Order: sequence, then structure tokens, then C-alpha cells
Amino acid sequence: MINEIFMPALSSTMTEGKVVSWIKSPGDKIEKGETVVVVESDKADMDVESFYEGYLAVIVTPAGESAPVGTAIALLAETEAEIEAAQQQAIGAAQPAATVTTKAKEETVTVASVVSVANGNGSGRENDRIVASPRAKKLAKDLKVDLATLRGSGPHGRIVAEDVEAAVGKAAPVPVAPVSTPVASTPVASVPKKAIASAPVPVMLGQTTPMNTLQNAVVRNMLVSLEVPTFHVGYTIATDGLDKLYKQLKSKGVTMTALLAKAVAVTLQKHPLLYASYVDQGIRYNAAINVAVAVSMDDGGLITPVLQSADQTDIYSLSRNWKDLVDRARSKQLQPEEYNSGTFTVSNLGMFGVSSFDAILPPGQGSILAIGASRPQVIANEEGMLGVRRQMQVNITCDHRIIYGATAAAFLQDLAKLIETNSQSLTL
Repeated sequence: MINEIFMPALSSTMTEGKVVSWIKSPGDKIEKGETVVVVESDKADMDVESFYEGYLAVIVTPAGESAPVGTAIALLAETEAEIEAAQQQAIGAAQPAATVTTKAKEETVTVASVVSVANGNGSGRENDRIVASPRAKKLAKDLKVDLATLRGSGPHGRIVAEDVEAAVGKAAPVPVAPVSTPVASTPVASVPKKAIASAPVPVMLGQTTPMNTLQNAVVRNMLVSLEVPTFHVGYTIATDGLDKLYKQLKSKGVTMTALLAKAVAVTLQKHPLLYASYVDQGIRYNAAINVAVAVSMDDGGLITPVLQSADQTDIYSLSRNWKDLVDRARSKQLQPEEYNSGTFTVSNLGMFGVSSFDAILPPGQGSILAIGASRPQVIANEEGMLGVRRQMQVNITCDHRIIYGATAAAFLQDLAKLIETNSQSLTL
């Protein structure tokens, strides 16, 4: 029997995925549940496991190429004897029934070159990309081990958790063997991984640059958002107390993002409609206050890591969680539930000096809060006396199908009251 490995839907908005690397090569024996390929979804790199036991017969979608969700990216033969039949099936599907075209031959060469790269790589790298399991990456981060110094003992040089554990306490890093350059029609310059991670996307003036997977996901989400009737309500909040609290807690690792998320979450406890969402059957009241915070990515687009149950989490844990989420978001290691489970979103452009802006409502949510910069302002008190206070402008965007102006205004009023008069309670 010949089975297919499909491009999985790793998120609700994903329509296609990009193959990052193949862990297995054609001819390799595969166990059920074993990782076969790493796929880039809208916002993360995910391991894809096989549902079947057998032999990897043909790679239909090579590393670096994309395929729609639900299409076959490889064929799996149940026995070694069926490998050739699977290869013939792949060739037949890739060309018209009349003749074998030159294009089909080129595709065969492409598959062969992918196999060559995988078989010749024993250093945990593929095309200058470090190939490691998610557990190994997390462990390396926790133990402060540089994956670039390790040799992988997993399939085709993949770095696994045991390699990281073995490296802890070593006097000198293990040298990494040079990466063999595959034979290709067009030579590709080798670029260090760190340079790839930090270098900005080159701007080609006068030319059209294709969008990456993350940017395309943002486009799809924005088009969905345009179908929702929304409205905006603004409010000015004095931040002297919050700024003072931040200065007291900054040395303990507390971030302003965590303080704002905590303040929003605590206020949302009184306003369940603000983190509800519209569904065909009516209004869905969500069980948890999961605050998503928008983060820009170095290679374009944005992602919204989620602080789960932010109202129930203490400020110190919330800050640690946030730092971990941002680090893993920028290395594309978040799990889907860590960026698509938000029930309320915060977008903060205050660090850029932006005074005021309106945010676009994310699909499936009822509200998003846009936060501007905190600045000293000359204001008059109720007695007419002038003074200077720090203030920030916040604007909320709401789904008008379930939330009305008075409800949004009441939320902002309570948020202002908490920040202005009771910010110390955020540490409780």
C-alpha cells in the first residue's frame, strides 16, 4: 500500500505551508509517530509526524518550496518492494499522461539534490540552518548552550535533546564539521546563520518583492477583519502611578508590557463582553482572559503571542512568560495555541513615540486596545490649578455586532481608574 504525507493545517488561518527541511530521505524506514519533515506554518516551524509505518519513497515538495494545505508532499511505501511503484506514481502525477516532459526530469533532479544534501549533512545543519528538535532548542535556551557548536546524533545530523545534555559541562565546544555544498546548477553563497537572523530584508527599489508566509497570513487576516463592522473609542489615562511602579519593579525583571497586560486583564474581569466574540449562533463568552500582544517580526509581518489567563498570573511570572514568548516567537518556535488563543489583544506603539492610533480588530475577537506613548502634559485640576502629569492615549476598537459604545467606554473608565489610583494592586 502507498500512503501520502499531507501538508498539515497547523493553524485555523493556514492555507499553505513551506517545507523547511526533511528529517528523512527517500528509502529511509519510518516508524508511526516519527518526525519526518519540518514545516513552516503562518507563524512557526513545526515538526510533522507520520501517521503510518513504512519507507519514504518520494519527496514531492522539496525543502524551500511551498504546498497548499491538504496536498501530498511525500509518498510513503508500506514495504521496500513498493518504493519503485510509488516513484512511478509520483512521476505520473507530476506530468501529462502523454509523455515524460523535461520538467518532470528536472523535478527528479531536484528530488535527488535534496537527498544528496540530507545524506551529506552530519553537523545538525541544512543549507546553513541549524536543524534541531523543538525540545533540543528549548533545552539549549534554558541551559545556555549554543546549538551551532554541537554535532547532532539524530537522523541526518539533527540535534536532539541528548546532544544538548551531553554538551553541558564540557570544557570546550565540539567543533562543527564543514557543511558540504550540494551540486546545483546555480551556486549559492554560504551565509552564517546569525547573519540570516539579524539581517533586514533587502529592499529592491523599483522591483516587486514577494511576501513571506507570515506577511501573507497577515494579509488574509486583515481582509477578514474588513468584513466586521467596528467602532473606536478613545480615552486619556494618567500614568504617574504606573510609571512609578515600573521603576520600582524594573530591576526585578518586570516589563511595562506585562504591567499593561495585567491591568487590562484585571479590568476585563468586570467586562466579559469585551473579551467575548461573535459567532453565528450568538455571542460566545470565553472562559479565560488570554491577552494577546502584537509583536513585529524582523523579517516582516507581526505575531501576537498570548499571555494565558493573564488575570490569574502574578506580575513576575507574567513578565518571565512574556520574555520567553517573544524570544521563541522571533525564532519561530511558538506552538499554535501560543499565538492563536487570544481572547483580547493589546497593540502598544508607545515605545516608538506614537501618541495615538487605531488598531484593526483581529479575526475571532471582540476588541483590541491600541496604546500610545506616555508623555508629560500640562493640565488643570478641578480647582483650575495647572500642573504637569504624565498621560497616555488609549483607543479601543470593538465589534459593533456584540459591543456598543457605552460598554467600551465603561471598560476604559475602569481601566483608567485602576492605572491612576490603584496600580500597586497589580503586584498582588
